[in-house]
Amino acid sequence: MALLPKTAEVVIIGGGVMGTSTAYHLAKKGCRQVVLLEKETFFGQGATGRCAGGFRHQFATEIDIRLSKHSIPMLERFSLEMGQEIGFNQCGYLFLLSREEDVLAFRENVELQRRLGVESVWLSAEEIAQLVPVIHLEGIAASTFCGQDGLADPSSVVQGYVKGARRLGATLLTETEALDIEVAGGRVRGVVTDRGRIQTPVVVNAAGPWAGQVGAMAGVDVFVKPVRRQMSVTTPIPQLPADFPMVIDFAQSLYFHREGPGILTGMSNPDEPPGFDQSVDLDWQIRHFEAATLRMPILAEAGILNSWAGLYEVSPDALPILGRVAELDGFICINGFSGHGFMHGPICGLLIAEEIVDGGAHTVDIKSLRIERFERREGLKEYVVV
Repeated sequence: MALLPKTAEVVIIGGGVMGTSTAYHLAKKGCRQVVLLEKETFFGQGATGRCAGGFRHQFATEIDIRLSKHSIPMLERFSLEMGQEIGFNQCGYLFLLSREEDVLAFRENVELQRRLGVESVWLSAEEIAQLVPVIHLEGIAASTFCGQDGLADPSSVVQGYVKGARRLGATLLTETEALDIEVAGGRVRGVVTDRGRIQTPVVVNAAGPWAGQVGAMAGVDVFVKPVRRQMSVTTPIPQLPADFPMVIDFAQSLYFHREGPGILTGMSNPDEPPGFDQSVDLDWQIRHFEAATLRMPILAEAGILNSWAGLYEVSPDALPILGRVAELDGFICINGFSGHGFMHGPICGLLIAEEIVDGGAHTVDIKSLRIERFERREGLKEYVVV
């Protein structure tokens, strides 16, 4: 095990996609004393390693769309830049809409997306049936599709950033838990770990669903709650089209995408209480597969190969919390992605690196994402959350 440095320019807490992306982009910008702390045995085993791996442009807010427009090209060129294949596949996202209020909202969303250069479109019933012939379309009133959306492998992205950051001189440590953040005179002074203390003026909270606990160490409420979400992979389905997209029944928060020869499917439980439980809820799994089989009848012919649960890090407005915290100098957030963090990991790591090294994020304006917005009670909210 590598030695724990006594000092650092920046300490990052959390070794998922946000933390490793931040470490890489800091090192790339010339910040050499970067230390990342991951309490688990391997990087990316928390929320990142348990997510569905999707990326999309189809959001309801301009800021999320802009983040996607920067982040998805970074994923597309990832293998060239990082020397790591990530299974990048622009198979498209298909949103199936059954409620009139969703149809009205998505009309506005598509107008915004197209105004920002995203090629999302409305599909007719005939076009939906042609694209996904294995989906039962009863009750579906409308649909949107974007062929620029798709899938990638979260674990490979994390490993690419880990290797890249280390090549550039950053120190990334596993089995090293942050226990406390030392604060004095209104600023960060250091991090206490289970292996010793690191003196540092800057701490990045990249702890995902555990962001609230890390914030509490510094006396900062980061407004993030962990919420369980679970999914399953089926045994092979021979009838599955090779070009099957990510399909989302929006009203049910039910989704499907191809996973090898089978299907990965999940459905969010709207009544799931906040908490850190990552066991599989078998009662909810039964309800999930009842709904999934009605929407995709060929699932009745498949078995369940594997099931697992992970955690969303949910913010009050389902938008990320990014940047410096005014109340504590040196404390920086990259939190609250509410189920769409993996896809925004590349750009948000760069933005936090700009925040630290350049004095402020500039590739994307993140003023609307700073934590102080909750004190101002601003009304912006992301609608397209699954």
